[in-house]
Amino acid sequence: MPEETRTIGYICPVCGNAVIAQRTAFQLAAGDITLPCPCGKSELSFHQLGDRCEVAAPCLFCAKDHWAVCGNDALLQQKLLALSCPASRLGCCYVGEEGQVFRAMEKLEQAVDKLRMDDQTESRGAFLDEVVMGEALAELKDIAARGGVTCACGSRDYGVKVGYSSVDLVCARCGAALRLPAATPDDLADLCARDALTIPGKKD
Repeated sequence: MPEETRTIGYICPVCGNAVIAQRTAFQLAAGDITLPCPCGKSELSFHQLGDRCEVAAPCLFCAKDHWAVCGNDALLQQKLLALSCPASRLGCCYVGEEGQVFRAMEKLEQAVDKLRMDDQTESRGAFLDEVVMGEALAELKDIAARGGVTCACGSRDYGVKVGYSSVDLVCARCGAALRLPAATPDDLADLCARDALTIPGKKD
């Protein structure tokens, strides 16, 4: 039986290229791992802490590393684990199943291309893509109007936090959040294809 592999991806903030690699679940759990960009000017690192792992991911938006600690169960088993920049809410790195990671990286590259175009024209606005965000919020309003937003904890009360490239739905009862990317036309298409949205809920 072949050993399970995990696909890992990030975009180098220095050269702008996507870095995608595969490691076995055993390699990720057994010790520290570093994934350098071929340009040699950035790297993604995993530092094992027993049942948890500390991840340091280079951020294209901030041009610095973001640190996060996640459980090894999520790192080794989740279909797609994403570490995001707190400022832009764009993904810094993805770990998961190959297809899921490639799709997430494709969407991230689209968002980064838009970011570069805005920087060249000095037209960076309140959102990464004003049109996509506007239509995403309108679609959310429609879903909410037909009672399509609920939380797994049973509550139907929630708040909305609008960020630069995504929208968070936050349950008013348990505080759990559902992040909805709103940076690219693909993000909008994904949202429009959904009849209902369920916030995951927090366990007691």
